[in-house]
Amino acid sequence: MDDAGLEQAAILLMTVGEEQAAEVFKYLSPKEVQKLGETMARLKTVPRERVDQVLRNFNKAKDEQYSLVGDTDAFISQVLKRALGDEKAGMLLDRILQGRDVSGIESLKWMDPGSIAELLKNEHPQIVASILVHLERDHASEVLKSLPERMRNDVLLRIATLDGIQPQALQELNEVLSKVLAGGEKLKKATLGGTKATAEILNFLGSQLETAAVESIREHDPDLAQRILDQMFVFENLMDLDDRAIQLLLREVQSESLIVALKGADPALREKIFKNMSNRAAEMLREDLEAKGPVRLSEVEAEQREILKIVRRLADEGQIQLGSGGDDEYV
Repeated sequence: MDDAGLEQAAILLMTVGEEQAAEVFKYLSPKEVQKLGETMARLKTVPRERVDQVLRNFNKAKDEQYSLVGDTDAFISQVLKRALGDEKAGMLLDRILQGRDVSGIESLKWMDPGSIAELLKNEHPQIVASILVHLERDHASEVLKSLPERMRNDVLLRIATLDGIQPQALQELNEVLSKVLAGGEKLKKATLGGTKATAEILNFLGSQLETAAVESIREHDPDLAQRILDQMFVFENLMDLDDRAIQLLLREVQSESLIVALKGADPALREKIFKNMSNRAAEMLREDLEAKGPVRLSEVEAEQREILKIVRRLADEGQIQLGSGGDDEYV
């Protein structure tokens, strides 16, 4: 959700009252709750016309939604059983609906990384890997930082070679965690395993730990390590993007975010950014950079990570291409 969407959601929830707003929060992920809460905290006063506009937008969106069936899972189950028979339908339903009840695992999203690491430190690395792929990538990396190096590297190797979890195994894992934890709401499930998940986690791990982890994986499987590296993308890699990709990225990035992120960038990368802006916009950015005082490294890295999220989203949408593009050619 972008800043405008966050503001609209915050205004709407502050309009409906505490009880209704609390019900909505139950269906949000930890990060969504945090971002939405921060936005609400910043909204001291809002023009009446802005409130009216948000309410009109909400009513319009609501009127355009239509529930096709009352219980989607039950409908799918009955249709497949009638079409395929109980046995075939059962096997297919396992694929379609696998991992729908992961309340025990998902409740970890509300815990701090140190507590999760303490909870998992005596578990088998394969179990830890199966759990961490359900967390946000930066959250998973913080958990890994709290684990011993040997276990950390072993878990990353297992994440890299994980291509899915059997429904029964996931159910058993969820049941074990549910007994340990106090439950939790059903939240959006993250994509499981693979080299991409490993690369995304490593991007948040920090250069020193990242290098040691990759080298450990390389000793076990050089090809696997290279595939992970191929999917990693750090802020300096913006230099590898073509001009069109930089221009698409700049349309998505807020000026203040770009200023802070560039405080820690190489001069060559700054120039590449300037080159892909209008002369007036580039000059204004130069002036803003010079006028900006010292910025904490943690703030710079945080803004760079936010920009990298945009880069990855544009890449996932097929709008830009990361790296050399492998064997793809234009014809």
